Amino acid sequence: MDLEDLLSPAGVTARLKVTCKKQVLQELSAKAAEITGLSERAIFETLLERERLGSTGVGQGIGIPHGKLAELDRLHGLFARLETPVDFESVDDQPVDLVFLLLAPESAGADHLKALARVSRLMRNQSMVEKLRATDDAAALYALLTEPAASTAV
Repeated sequence: MDLEDLLSPAGVTARLKVTCKKQVLQELSAKAAEITGLSERAIFETLLERERLGSTGVGQGIGIPHGKLAELDRLHGLFARLETPVDFESVDDQPVDLVFLLLAPESAGADHLKALARVSRLMRNQSMVEKLRATDDAAALYALLTEPAASTAV
C-alpha cells in the first residue's frame, strides 16, 4: 500500500496553528470532512472515541489518530505539521508536532491495520521525520510522504 493511495495534496497541512490536542482533532476533522464529504462532527466524535481508549500519541512527537466510519468507501489519510508542538498525552509524554490522521471504512478489516502499520513504519523512520520537520511547504511535505523511498521505509 502506497501513501499516495491514502493521501491527496489537499490532505496535507504544512503549518497547522493549534494550541491543544482537541483543536488538532477538530481542525483535521474539518479538513477530512471537506475531502470525504462526511460530517465533520461524525469524524471528530469518532476520533475522540478512539482517543478515550488511549492516546494515539505514539512517541517522539508523532500522533496517529485514527478511526472507522461506516459511510467511508475507502481509506483516507491526512497529514499535518503543527506550527507549535502540543500535549497529546503521548506514551513518552513528549509534545506532538507531526500528525498523520487515518480514516477507514467500518469494513476495512486488515486494510485498516496494514495502513496503520505502514504509517507507523514511515513515522519511525528518523531520516523521514527530520525531513518532515524541516519542511514547511505543503507540496514538499506531500512529495516526501509519497516518494517511492517512503513506501519502502522500514
